[in-house]
Amino acid sequence: MQKARIKLSSTNVEKLNEICNSIRDIAEKTKVNMKGPIPIPTDRLTLTVRKSPDGEGKASYDNFEMRIHKRLIDLGLNERALRLIMRIPIPDGVNISIEIVE
Repeated sequence: MQKARIKLSSTNVEKLNEICNSIRDIAEKTKVNMKGPIPIPTDRLTLTVRKSPDGEGKASYDNFEMRIHKRLIDLGLNERALRLIMRIPIPDGVNISIEIVE
C-alpha cells in the first residue's frame, strides 16, 4: 500500500506542533489513515566561543545552542488530502518535505 511520508523540521516547537495539528484535522475530515506525528530525536547544535575577543584577560566562555525539532507523519495516499495539505500556510523557519513510499 502506498502512503505519503511528511517530514517536518523547525527550531520553533510551537509552529511545528501547529502544522501537525492542521494536518491531523485534514486527515480527520478526509477520513485518511494517519500515523503520527512521530517525534524524531532533537538535534542540538552547540557553539562555544570565548568572551574576550583579543585573547587577553580571563579565559571565560559563552555557550550557545540551537535545537532542531523533527516530526514524521505517514498518511494514506489520497489526492484530495494531499491537495489540502499543500495549501497549508507554512510559517518561516519550518521545513517540510513530502514523498510517496510503498
